[in-house]
Formats: sequence, C-alpha cells, structure tokens
Amino acid sequence: MSKLMKAAPGAALSKSGARALAVFFGLGALFLAAPAWAQEATLDSGDTAWLLTATALVLMMTIPGVALFYGGMVRKKNLLATLMQSFVITAVISVVWMVIGYSLAFSSGGGSFVGNLDMMFLKDLDVAGGEGIPDSLFIMFQMTFAIITSALITGAVAERMKFSSLLVFTVLWSIIVYAPITYWVWGGGFLGDLGVLDFAGGTVVHINSGVAALVAAIILGGRLGYGKENLMPHNVGYTVIGASLLWVGWFGFNAGSSVAADGAAGMAMLVTQISTAGAVLSWMFVEWFSQKKPSVLGAASGAIAGLVAITPASGYVDPAGALAIGVIAGIVCYWGATSLKHMFGYDDSLDVFAVHGLGGITGAILTGVFAVEAIGGTPGGLEGNWGQVLTQIYGIGSTIIYCAVATAVLMLVIKATMGIRVEDDEERQGLDIALHGESVI
Repeated sequence: MSKLMKAAPGAALSKSGARALAVFFGLGALFLAAPAWAQEATLDSGDTAWLLTATALVLMMTIPGVALFYGGMVRKKNLLATLMQSFVITAVISVVWMVIGYSLAFSSGGGSFVGNLDMMFLKDLDVAGGEGIPDSLFIMFQMTFAIITSALITGAVAERMKFSSLLVFTVLWSIIVYAPITYWVWGGGFLGDLGVLDFAGGTVVHINSGVAALVAAIILGGRLGYGKENLMPHNVGYTVIGASLLWVGWFGFNAGSSVAADGAAGMAMLVTQISTAGAVLSWMFVEWFSQKKPSVLGAASGAIAGLVAITPASGYVDPAGALAIGVIAGIVCYWGATSLKHMFGYDDSLDVFAVHGLGGITGAILTGVFAVEAIGGTPGGLEGNWGQVLTQIYGIGSTIIYCAVATAVLMLVIKATMGIRVEDDEERQGLDIALHGESVI
C-alpha cells in the first residue's frame, strides 16, 4: 500500500489536483504516442527488419570476427591483448560516434570537407524519425562501420603498442580521419559530389584503415626479432573461425548498404559471394604454385581480400565483374603480403595494408572498370566511361594523402607525449601479462 493511501484524509489530493494530474498524464501519453503514429506513416517494416539484421551482422564482424581473425595470428602470449583491443575499441568508438563522430560524418551544412556539430550527443533524435528506416537504425548501422575501421588498424601494430596509447590514437583518429572521409564520400562531401563510387566502404573503411595501418606500423617500428625469429601464428584455427565470421558478416556490410530489402541488396549479396570465392581460389593457387603447398592461412586471407575488393563495387557490378575483381584481388593481395612488405622492410604484423589497403585500392579502381549502368546507374570503363576510372583514382589519392598525413601527425604527437611502444622486456614477456595481468594457460 502506498504512502499516499496511508495518509490522513486531509493529506489526500484535492479534486482539482487530481484533474490537473489527469490532464498532465494525458498530454504526456499523447506526446509519447506521437512518434508511434509517425512510425506507422513513414517507416517500412521490411527495410527496417533487414537493416536491423545487417547491423547485427556488421557488429559481429568486429566482435568476434576481427578479434578471432587477428587473435589467431599473433603469438600465444599476446592473444588476450589482441582480443582486448577489438573488444574495447567496440565500446570506445560507440561512445565517440554518439558524442561527435556521427555528427561530423553526416550532419549537413558543414561544407564539402566535414559535417557540423548539430547532431552532437545525438540530441533531438526522434524514435520514429526517418523515411523507410528509423534514423536511429541508420546511426547504429554506420556506427558498426566506424568500429570495424578502427579495429582493423590494430593488426598492423599488434604485439608491441601500448594499450593506453592505442586508445588515445583510436579516439583521435576516428574523429580527425574517419569522420571527415566518411563525410567526403557518403555525407555530402566533395568525393560524393564528384561521382566517386563506393557502395559499402572501399575508400571509407579499407583504404582508410590500410593506409593508417601502414603509417602506424612504420612509425612504431618492427617487433623484436622481426625477420630473425619465428613470429608465426599460434592458432590458425582461430583465424579461420574469425575469417568465416567475417565472410558471413560481410553480407550485412555490403547488402546492408543498400539500406533497403530490395534488388540492389540481393545483387550485392550475390557479387560479394562470387568475388570472395574467386579470391580464395586465386590466392590459393598462386601460393600452391609458388610455395608448393596451399596454406590454410592463405585461403583465409584470400577470402578477406575478395571481400575487401568487392566492397566498393558491390552495388555497381554484375557477377562476371565480381569474379574478375575477386581473382585479381587475390593475386594482388598475395603479392602485397609475401613480397611488398619484405621489399621495403616494414613490419605490418598481420598484413593489414596488404589485404585492406591494396585490396581496397584494387577494388576501387576496378569498380570504375566493371560498373554496369543497369545495376548501379553509372557505366564503367567497359561500357565506354573510362573517365570513371580516373574519378576512382582521384578518390583513392585523396583518401591516401589525407589519411597518411593525419595518421602520421597523430602517431608522432602521441609518441612525443606519452610514448607509443611497450618496453622491450614487456614485449618479450608478452602483452597479456605485461599490460593486462592475465594469460592463456
């Protein structure tokens, strides 16, 4: 029984007070009901259901996908630290995206370089706002892209970067690099206006993360014993599980970028599967020919190469173009992982640049070659529009230059102020114990 009911009669509400409360709560109910009415009028339940599913699939790509894919490729003494990086970045970028990232990437009125701050803290977000899908769902979908882009970079600095410095770098990089480039392509910026084709993140996610990974790895320096000691993966099984989760999750990544349950989503799903299969086979057969044995790690890496390369093209090419993109990407990324980094001597621990950087560049260029007007509305080189290839190259170059310079500045500032690398003794001991006080038995 409530305190009000126990009170003396003189303490009970007056009739006028009761009427006032009734009016207050009635108005409140109408206010709360208004978004529901708007939802019935503007939202498409099929599109919303599909994007809810796609968003969950993309989040799965980072945790547990990237976490396991990278975790299996490091040495056992660094497994937990590697898993921790993907896990905590998921949390950190979720907050950054809510506070400022989404606003910079998608708020209009900020010119051609970056959005404004109108949507900071996602203020004034209507639960039913949006056409076709809720605005909140689009924000969440794009949040998963921001998360995985930052998580991908960790593969290049694995086994030697300070956890505190990585977190500071991740926050700043997401705001200063990721958000503006997202705006350039998808938020109303100059690359989108020029007609650069990037359906699901070839420039925004993969070239961006790949270039940042390369710059970070060079400034950080190689692991102790790089080129002299055995730094081989400790559990390729984990890596294959992670790659499998990435493969399945990528359908949310590419088909979800249609932002509708429609024919474009179906075609994006089909060409994603075909490109991935082609890259697995091309990487495997090239490795089989050159190394005499097809490795499990190579097949998994080939899958990611094919997924990366088809990402910008997935809404613009047909199945034949997708197969060509996958086969070419498998060969290019294999060369990057086995020859290019040894040629220049940098220690990109888990071949982020070779797979995501080169794969993204390959896919972005070939999007301009194989784009089909009947599918994506823009003809490519094979349909006579070779100028689209030049447009794609311009987009690639803009992304590389800005990302490389901004990433280098961030890394050097952090290096000068708080340091970026663990002590040699900590690296030898392993980051699991040295940084987190835990280990895998």
